[in-house]
Amino acid sequence: MTTVGEFMTTRLVTMDGNATLAAAAQEMRDSAIGDVVVTDGDNVVGIVTDRDIAVRGVAESLDPDTTALNQITTKDVVTVSQYDDAVAAADLMRTYAVRRLPVTEDGRLIGLVSMGDLAVEREPQSVLADISADDPNN
Repeated sequence: MTTVGEFMTTRLVTMDGNATLAAAAQEMRDSAIGDVVVTDGDNVVGIVTDRDIAVRGVAESLDPDTTALNQITTKDVVTVSQYDDAVAAADLMRTYAVRRLPVTEDGRLIGLVSMGDLAVEREPQSVLADISADDPNN
């Protein structure tokens, strides 16, 4: 059995829910990532992706400089353990129609596993794996 912990990323960016959309977008740009995990202290309260900022924020005419992440955060986040089976994690992504799962241990965020991570691990010859393994182009 391949576990989530074998290929999860530990290069995480977290932000408080009161941070602005602009601050999150700038952090994503500077870190070459597509999401930030929204936290309240040590607790994961949600995830915001670059797509969320575009679709739930900008497209709805929310001001990126004043709108807080809490207003667009995907809440009720499904999490996994580093010891969970990778196939089970993929099934969770499919069931909940999500592309990323925070990895927690004793309620504390320790990593993130994405659909791209799973593709690189499980189907290294797939197009998604090829795209996911490339360096960012920004």
